Amino acid sequence: MSGLYPSLEDMTVGKMANAQLTQQRQQGGPPPAIPSAPYQPPPSSATPGPTSTTVVAIGGGGLYPSLEDYMGLELSRYAPPPRHGPGGAVVPSAGTAVATRENSGPVTGIANVGIRRAEIKQGVREITLCKDGKGKCGLSLFSVSKGVFVCFVAKGSPASMAGLRFGDQILMINGEVVAGYKSDKASKLLKTAPANEIKLAVRDRPFERTITMQKDSANHIGFSFKDGQIKAIVKDTSAARNGVLLDHHLTEVNGQNVIGLKDKAVGEVFSQSPPTVTITIMPDFVYNHLMKNMGSSLRKQMDHSIPDV
Repeated sequence: MSGLYPSLEDMTVGKMANAQLTQQRQQGGPPPAIPSAPYQPPPSSATPGPTSTTVVAIGGGGLYPSLEDYMGLELSRYAPPPRHGPGGAVVPSAGTAVATRENSGPVTGIANVGIRRAEIKQGVREITLCKDGKGKCGLSLFSVSKGVFVCFVAKGSPASMAGLRFGDQILMINGEVVAGYKSDKASKLLKTAPANEIKLAVRDRPFERTITMQKDSANHIGFSFKDGQIKAIVKDTSAARNGVLLDHHLTEVNGQNVIGLKDKAVGEVFSQSPPTVTITIMPDFVYNHLMKNMGSSLRKQMDHSIPDV
């Protein structure tokens, strides 16, 4: 992972893993085995309860003999027993990866699906839209700070199938740069565009950022929200450690849009999430500006499907 970690827990435990790896290399011993952490399907019940997780197995003495209760994560009890080969060397089990300086993901895992679904990619991408049978694309635009942004994507619409999300910035519509355009002028370009081919240049959600956290043994990550707005952060929790802030709105959980959902439904999304949770948040002042002309009935029609990765 080239020194980049999804969460503070990953960074700290990863440094410990690399420190132990360095010491064992110096001593001529075998490197520790780190199981990969594939995505685990969420439980069918939405009731919070004990969760299981895949974590680092670091053992065999050395610099860090125990990781019990480290940063609130009871890691050692999840460690699988080591397998020993000829001469007593530890043999990685099937499906495991050997720890290296470039590849340490001790808590989250290398291929976490929630992180990939929530990823905000840099650069500009081009997408092609069409119109449905009613001549609509299924999105609404709003201007903020001389830019044009997506403020609504309808469920099952051409815009949804093309991968547009709340907060995406539209840079061009059919070759016309829309910087500085008012919402009505940009929307008119969509209405007058050909039905079968509308080309958009898009930048992923520039006002939003993602934060990855780890659930504790009580299935909590450490913040509360009301109407999607973050209201309180609990001290010494993953939310506090990883930089969750007040005066921000939740827009996605593990890449799934939660705008327009009631708090109870959002809570169920969190409860059914794997132990690693990635949220996408937006400052309140931007969120309120994008949403101020949208009625509650339209919010309920938003696309809440889980993105493909």
